[in-house]
Parts: sequence; structure tokens; C-alpha cells
Amino acid sequence: MDYKASGVDIDAGNETVRRIRGLARSTFTPNVLSDIGSFGGLFRFSSGSFQDPVLVSSADGVGTKLRVAFLAGKHDTVGEDLVNHCVNDILVQGAEPLFFLDYFGTGRLSPAVAESVVTGMARACRENHCALLGGETAEMPGFYADGEYDIAGFIVGVVERSRLITGATIKPGDVLIGIPSTGLHTNGYSLARRIAFEHLNLRVDSYVPELNRTVGEALLEPHRSYLSLIRPLLSTGSIKGMAHITGGGITENLPRVLPDDAAARVEASTWAIPAVFRWLQEKGRVPTDDMRRTFNMGIGLIVVVAPDHAEQVKAAVGGTLIGEIVRGEPSVTYV
Repeated sequence: MDYKASGVDIDAGNETVRRIRGLARSTFTPNVLSDIGSFGGLFRFSSGSFQDPVLVSSADGVGTKLRVAFLAGKHDTVGEDLVNHCVNDILVQGAEPLFFLDYFGTGRLSPAVAESVVTGMARACRENHCALLGGETAEMPGFYADGEYDIAGFIVGVVERSRLITGATIKPGDVLIGIPSTGLHTNGYSLARRIAFEHLNLRVDSYVPELNRTVGEALLEPHRSYLSLIRPLLSTGSIKGMAHITGGGITENLPRVLPDDAAARVEASTWAIPAVFRWLQEKGRVPTDDMRRTFNMGIGLIVVVAPDHAEQVKAAVGGTLIGEIVRGEPSVTYV
């Protein structure tokens, strides 16, 4: 017996590295000092432009959205999802990304599939000015079914300590500006898949008139990055807090940035609920409270600002005034 007979193909691993090396290099900034294939990624951090820099890090995955990618045979957008999700997670604290690393685990390594996933990662890294510094590709026979994989991302960014956005100055009277999502982003897919593929017995290529596209196209819409919208505002001091609306929806995520004496009052009628959420709720007969705790409902990022900054920020980010801060314990009330 040999290693290949046991399910691990070293040649496929080498081919994967060959395919993705150029993709990763396309994201490198002058601060990258290593190449793909090194034991560790080297990144030169110059603190010259900072007085008191703070490194901000995060790790996340794509969840069961991957199942839709498997069914559709489309793998680049989940790589894009992974990077953008991580970028948004550190952005809400005022950080801009420096570098990103990924983990790709599979049962039987397909260099073409891995290349497609990393193509999406590299595209998102370039758009977010973030170096794809390295990662891990693991072939583990018996852990994943053929044709399946899992991915995770790890990001490091930086922010001047004096510009950290913590939510500590949020107070009653401040307003909430919601920025649109591009769909489900990377959350709620266990419920969405059950409605679409089990309850309705649809295929990934089934056309849905209410959505004006196929189920797969709607569910694979990439997770949006908000960095380009928010970056120009980071130096203004106008943002008091931000919430990335991921798993748990507005209901669970907005309270994470509120101080102990502040609650949120959200006016649900102030934005149009995208068709995909209305369709899922109607077809799955999902209670509204469950929808709000599962999906972003069309709002991917919430920015908290003082009333006198509301119009300026709203215009800058293309957002909508969706509510206000009131006195109380951290929570969300819908009106």
C-alpha cells in the first residue's frame, strides 16, 4: 500500500499549489516578504504611520452555503464570501485588513475545485487591498464525502487605537443607518436549503419567477464587503458603532455594539425586504420573529451615528435611516 492508495494524493496537492500560487501572488502588497509554500507567511508591518496601532483579528467560515455551491458546481463565490465576511467583521471596529489566510479541507482533493475557490478569495482580497498571505490545504479521506469541502478564513487588520470603534459613546437619540445586503450573505442557509430543496423539492437550477432567476443564483449571491463605503468615514470620527448583520440577524447582532444603558428601536417598514426573504418566508411559512433572528432581511451593516451626522453618512454609504437608540438594556425592539 502507499499514501495515494489510502486516499491522499500528494501529486494533486502539488498541482493545487501550482494553480493557486499565481492567484495568491496577485494579492501581494509590498509588505509581503514570503511566497506561497513557505512554512509561515511573512508580513512586514510598518507602524510608522501609526502612533498606537492595534491589530484586530477574526476567523469565520461560510457554513452550509457550501452545500449550494456543491449542488451548483460553482465554487468561486464562496471564496469571495469568506474574505468579505472576515473583512466586515474587523471593519466594524474600525480596522482595515492587512492579510488573510485560509483553510481548505476536503476528502478527495480536486485541484480545479480548489483553484476555483481560491480564485474567489484572491478576487476579494484584491478588491479589499488585502494580501492572501498563505493557508492550508488538507486532504482527509473519510472525513468529507467526495465532492465536498470546508473552508475557513483568518484575517488580521490594523486600526489606530484612538480611532477604535467600540460603541462606548452610543447614547439615546443616536440614529441607525442600515446599508443594504446583497442577499442572504453567509447566514441562514440551513433553513433556506430546507425550504427550497426539501420542502419545495426544487433543484439548484430551478427558475423561480418571484426571484427572476434560479434558486442557485439567488442563494449564491456573494456576501458584500462594506470596506470601500466605510473607509472614507473612518477618519472623520462620525461613526459611533457598527454591527455586521450575520447569524442572528439584527435582533442578535446590533445589541453586541450597544453600551449597557442603550437599546435599539428599529422601524422595519423603512426599507424594502428583498424578494428572496419574502419568498422564503411565504414558502416556508416562517414566523416573522424567526426570519429576523435567522436572516439579515436586506440589511447587511448598521452604522450608529449622532443625529447631526445622519444625512452626511447616509448619503455617503447609500443607506437608509432605520431606527434610533433609546434608553434601556441592550436589545432590539421592532416597530
